[in-house]
Amino acid sequence: MKKTNGIKDLLNFWEDQVKRAHNSSNYFFRKSPSHYHMMLLVMYSYKHGENLSVEELKTKLFKTSRPKSALIINEACERNFFYLEKTSSDQRKKSIKPTESFVKEFDEYMETLKNLAL
Repeated sequence: MKKTNGIKDLLNFWEDQVKRAHNSSNYFFRKSPSHYHMMLLVMYSYKHGENLSVEELKTKLFKTSRPKSALIINEACERNFFYLEKTSSDQRKKSIKPTESFVKEFDEYMETLKNLAL
């Protein structure tokens, strides 16, 4: 019986996620595999205290051209999910970081998924 409730909870969670506004990060990062992959790369770097440069991110995104990667990065920054930070050693090199509000949203999302899995 618990498994059935788990599936129903997961279904309710998914429907709630789909109902969110089209300008939400949830909608934005599910537009394509490249969008989702970018989110995971940025959050992995953030959670592990690593700096991820814009150029490194463009290189790591599989099956995405560099111009398309740049467009996705710019849009994520415009929507205030990520921001760019110049490095102190080389002002031309920029690291990409998640905003505080996006980190909070991501953490809440992950916590909900963990609770649904139990």
